[in-house]
Amino acid sequence: RQGLIATLESEGYEVRPAVDGAQALKLYPQESYDLVILDVMMPKMSGYDVCRELRARAAHVPILFLTAKSEEVDKVVGLKLGADDYLTKPFGVHELLARIEALLRRSRVTRQETTTRSTEPRFQLGAAEIDRERFEVVVAGEKYPLTARELRLAEEFFHHVGKVLTRDDLLNSVWGVGYFGTTRTLDQHVAQLRKKIDDPKQKQSAITTVHGIGYRYDPV
Repeated sequence: RQGLIATLESEGYEVRPAVDGAQALKLYPQESYDLVILDVMMPKMSGYDVCRELRARAAHVPILFLTAKSEEVDKVVGLKLGADDYLTKPFGVHELLARIEALLRRSRVTRQETTTRSTEPRFQLGAAEIDRERFEVVVAGEKYPLTARELRLAEEFFHHVGKVLTRDDLLNSVWGVGYFGTTRTLDQHVAQLRKKIDDPKQKQSAITTVHGIGYRYDPV
């Protein structure tokens, strides 16, 4: 932790460290943060638990996981909980800084594009009504929080009805051209978005997988 603090402060970042997950949740509401870095293995509360709690609060801040675990299932768990990226230990300082810069850049672009492209605060996607201002989706009378990444994905599908969007299209537009990860991240985010916008009574999702290519949105 001290090494990360020194590294980030030397790059000009303001850092608010927490000794454990519980303290992190106490610190979060006290200021406006541009990025949260979580270690998976933390005292009192794991990084997974902290991430879950932040997303339950509809916190849209980018989250980067640091993990000593290399198994794919552990990475998938973090992404399903709402993390934006992960970095497996051991890692180099330059890679860490590059990931941070990429996440901050994407976050700024997301906010700007949400502001400039959105002419109405709400739009319909599948069976859901999506509220851009509240980062919230309503389907069959139930409300669910949306992450910033899920909102960007939803907007991409909304603006390209009936068009096949390749995985590269979506990664470049939602994650940015400097994205370091794999298409597995995209697939997990699409899966989470489907759960939130589809009516459970409908057998078919509004977002169709086009095998080997990407996805297509067709209003049901």
